[in-house]
Amino acid sequence: MDGTLINDLSTSLLRINIVTGPLLYVVFGLAGVQVLYLLFRAPTRAWILTVVLAGAAGVIWFVVVTVVDAFGMSPGLVAFLWFAATCSAVALALANLWRSRRRRKIVAAASVVVFLLSGSLAINASFGINRTLGSLFGVTTEAAIALPTTSTATKPGPLYQNWVAPTDLPAQGTTGSQVIPNTISGFTSRPAGIYLPPAALVANAPALPLVILLMGQPGNPDPSFIAATLDRDAAAHAGLAPIVIVADQLGDPASDPLCLDTPNYGNAETFITQDVVNWARANLNIINDPRYWTIAGYSNGGQCAISLAAKHPDLFSNVVDISGEEFAGSEIQAATLADVFHGDQAAYDAIKPLNLLAARKFTDTVAVFTVGSNDTGFIPGQKRMAAAATAAGMTVTYWESPNGGHVLPALTDGLDEAFVVLYPRLKLAPKIG
Repeated sequence: MDGTLINDLSTSLLRINIVTGPLLYVVFGLAGVQVLYLLFRAPTRAWILTVVLAGAAGVIWFVVVTVVDAFGMSPGLVAFLWFAATCSAVALALANLWRSRRRRKIVAAASVVVFLLSGSLAINASFGINRTLGSLFGVTTEAAIALPTTSTATKPGPLYQNWVAPTDLPAQGTTGSQVIPNTISGFTSRPAGIYLPPAALVANAPALPLVILLMGQPGNPDPSFIAATLDRDAAAHAGLAPIVIVADQLGDPASDPLCLDTPNYGNAETFITQDVVNWARANLNIINDPRYWTIAGYSNGGQCAISLAAKHPDLFSNVVDISGEEFAGSEIQAATLADVFHGDQAAYDAIKPLNLLAARKFTDTVAVFTVGSNDTGFIPGQKRMAAAATAAGMTVTYWESPNGGHVLPALTDGLDEAFVVLYPRLKLAPKIG
């Protein structure tokens, strides 16, 4: 088979939608048929008791993960229910392996795989972050994006006043990927996601603000979420929006480099603050002024964002922390202390954002902290972070996404709210009020 055809086929497979696409419903349908088959046996007292116990297994699982807070965050009611349903279905399949005919045993064994697959897909869909097979497995499917080469000198004054949208302004921006060289850091990263707003896609485009966005862990440098927010904002502001780099601070989605330079996981901090920044200056038509630069992040990336903003106010005058961890390795503190800091508690404490914020004053930094209103594991930390940023002199907005856990819509709502705050700050819109 031709190599190009194979690549096209593999890319098409990786782009299959697993959140709303037909694959999801095919797997659900197959799982449903298997549940019905496995349920229907001679209704003896022993079998009825077995079915009840299988259902109880799901209830027990539900209680354990909710009451004990086994995940340390709120994945949402839908995800919890799918956990429980999957557990019950697997228990039912295992029960069918005893005192049954060979055909039923084969179906039961195969059902375990189908139930685990359908449960995994359903839980993933409830999170909404990994929307394709490629993103689920950490494989970038964004095509390389062409970077515009034409620009015009930025006029003095607010961009929203000086910009006149041309008649050929695209209705939406465009997304793609670019490999950012690790010239200084040597850090191994996946291709970065890029978003170019409508105003960046026309001849004589104006220089625009820059946003560097960092996603969660595990996660992918996926530009689609912020693109959806900024396309709506651009439509309301004559095509104006920031240019976005969704950088990969992880390298390996299963690892957490903590957005630090460490012997264990590489120079992630240098990669973001030097390699990515230098590449942006050399290749993107951005306003070369940190007042118009924003470091933003979600979950793991949120912790990175506030940490990098606190360490590098010369680079980032704006920060967006969406559902961020309170500090690097907060969920595995003992392991992080031993593995990265070799037991040096003082060194670990020194890189925590609360301590970084307390160490200096910030006279011209705008910070936005958002979190899901149901995300009980992260709300206290975000409140402490917002208070510390305020005490450090930052202009702070704290906002909770209604009914948002640690998944969608906390991410998308957080992005929407952040740019309501940032558009006037970035001179893309007049001040509100």
